[in-house]
Amino acid sequence: MARVRSKGFTPGRAKNLVGVAKVVAPALIPVVAPLAARAAALLGDRYDHYRARRLGVPVGELTRYSGRGARLHARIAGFAQALEELRAEDRPYVESTESRLAQLLAAVRASERMPTSRRRAAHRAVSTDLDALEADLLRRLGV
Repeated sequence: MARVRSKGFTPGRAKNLVGVAKVVAPALIPVVAPLAARAAALLGDRYDHYRARRLGVPVGELTRYSGRGARLHARIAGFAQALEELRAEDRPYVESTESRLAQLLAAVRASERMPTSRRRAAHRAVSTDLDALEADLLRRLGV
């Protein structure tokens, strides 16, 4: 009588695979562990570069901008740096705008602890104010 061979995964095959894994795994760990560590470090580094690119900041400054308001915080910081170019030309404008930026930054930080709907509303309001301030700055710079 011909024996019909099962092509699926059987309990016997599972037992054999577990036995092979018990023998092979200890030999592979010293080889695989450093590769896995390097892969994890590379993935972490690439993710940091991705986040920095999205925020528009250098990777070294990424830790300064965290939380749900990180994008707005980075945007305010970038605006403050651009404002420095006008300090010599229009000091009153720069000082008044810096005080407004400080208020917006405080609002972003305070919104981190707000419920989601209020935080989103606060972020929209800050973003709208930043849009207006940026448009005014670009007009003053002649862009």
